[in-house]
Amino acid sequence: MPDDLLMADTDETGGRHLDRGRPLELYTDPMYVVCPKCESRAVSVPRPGLPELRYYSESRFRPRRLTCGACGATRDWTAAREGNALVGVRLGGPDDPFFGLPLWLQTPCRGEVLWAYNERHLDALEAHVAATLREHVRPMGMLGRLPAWIKAAGNREDVLKAIGRLRAQHADPGERPAAAYGHETPRRTADLYFREPY
Repeated sequence: MPDDLLMADTDETGGRHLDRGRPLELYTDPMYVVCPKCESRAVSVPRPGLPELRYYSESRFRPRRLTCGACGATRDWTAAREGNALVGVRLGGPDDPFFGLPLWLQTPCRGEVLWAYNERHLDALEAHVAATLREHVRPMGMLGRLPAWIKAAGNREDVLKAIGRLRAQHADPGERPAAAYGHETPRRTADLYFREPY
């Protein structure tokens, strides 16, 4: 993993943010989802005991495990095969791409749905949205592919408030977020955050 992807992105004043082009794959461990059994917060993680990732894209194929601390539910996911090839998931959108469950961290914002996989994902979104000067080292990373409504300066206050709501949702693992009701299956490709090519 290149060292520059792990460096800090925001200056001390919070006014400047440097997007190092981190891919969305870096934010997939863990993913907080709505438990399919009790509707509490469950977690989707790479299956324990796997070797280290060599490439970011491997996370789209790695076996996953879903566990719920509230009811004890568990599920495993493995990539489908087509001939000798593994079929990986497509990241993005308000549903876990592995199990097809609604993400725990999602909320309405500006007529859209703002979502995140985990706290690190929220931190990255918040740092980028809050900055008054945004610079890109690699513009094709996760932040460079955010939709315009999230990046618009006129929406900054609303998006930051929505991120605050998501932080509050994360703090309460027992109550299903309202935005997660009403869709039990993954949304259409057009609803995803990130535009092609991915």
